[in-house]
Amino acid sequence: MDLTFTAAEEEFRSELRSWLSANIPDEWRRPGFWESLPDDESFRLRRDWERDKALAGFAGIQWPTEFGGRGGTPGMKAIYDVEMVLADAPRTVNPLGLTFLAPTVMAIGTDAQKKEIIGPMLRNEVIWCQGFSEPGAGSDLAALSTRGVRDGDDFVVNGQKVWTTNAVHGDKIFTLVRTEPGSQKHRGISMLLIDMHQPGVDARPLKQMSGASEFGEVFFDDARVPATDVLGEIGEGWRTAMLLLSFERGASGISQYTEFRRQYDEIAAVAKKLGRDTDPVVRNKLARVLTELECLRLHSMHVLTRTERGRDLGFEASMTKLQWSEAFQDLWEVYDEVLGEDDTLEELGDLDLRPLNAQAMWSRSVTIWGGSSQVQRNVTAERVLGLPR
Repeated sequence: MDLTFTAAEEEFRSELRSWLSANIPDEWRRPGFWESLPDDESFRLRRDWERDKALAGFAGIQWPTEFGGRGGTPGMKAIYDVEMVLADAPRTVNPLGLTFLAPTVMAIGTDAQKKEIIGPMLRNEVIWCQGFSEPGAGSDLAALSTRGVRDGDDFVVNGQKVWTTNAVHGDKIFTLVRTEPGSQKHRGISMLLIDMHQPGVDARPLKQMSGASEFGEVFFDDARVPATDVLGEIGEGWRTAMLLLSFERGASGISQYTEFRRQYDEIAAVAKKLGRDTDPVVRNKLARVLTELECLRLHSMHVLTRTERGRDLGFEASMTKLQWSEAFQDLWEVYDEVLGEDDTLEELGDLDLRPLNAQAMWSRSVTIWGGSSQVQRNVTAERVLGLPR
């Protein structure tokens, strides 16, 4: 494991810090600022800011320069992730497109797709959603039923997707559709790139218990998609999806650790202010979750070291997802323990608990999306440890 960064990477850190310091308004760093904004206004501010960041050269850190990226190292990408958290930078509005779709297009997209998709995505001119989950196909993605019927040069799509991040703000959606009549399971699926502003596409928000509407559901009613907007081969959508999801494997978890460690300090401060820091049960639980977080940090640096050496993590990526999601959930269960019977209050004395409460409620979701903990354990057991199905 290598815990150091090169001189060039540290120079990049200094350059990035200077830009973030000069370009993030002080009010954005105020606790609760983003939670106080309507969803649409928050999205607009983040979209504009991220576009400016891309134009300044601080986006696509590890992307090849030919695609508008910086051509940086995995270490630079890790530094970028950490410094964005430390600077209280806004969350990206295009996470699924930037993380998954762009590198997939770079790898297997046509020349026209590379030209039309990558640059506009990097500058946030086009916001992308991911349409995988359906009401009857969550963890069992191969059970999807949304269908696309060939009609001349187009596919006509009918069906429904659910739990779609940024559905109401999306301009386009990359989605899995069954395009071969009578096909089952993994066969006969294609990945289509669909314009969400056309007739026949209806995106509706889903209200979360935190009050936000980050997710939505998308309905297709005779939506038309040119056959040229298939990513990969027709009928090979499952293979394309597996390639797309593999790009998460380079993520080391270092940004999650950095964010969670700051949240831990906030929770510990609340415990001290409420006089719960002397409770031996609370102290024990705080110590336990801090140990989990430090294990996550070391695991993250291990993963970063491997990716810097060109190693493919393969199915070991499931271990990272499992580790960070459960550490995050355990952290916010300690927060609930600290507050006790005051857990539902928005304010407690001079403490504004709304930002912390929003994180606590959000934490319940992380062991479900992106592959549930049950699925990640099965993958780790079968594909990493070699245990029988």
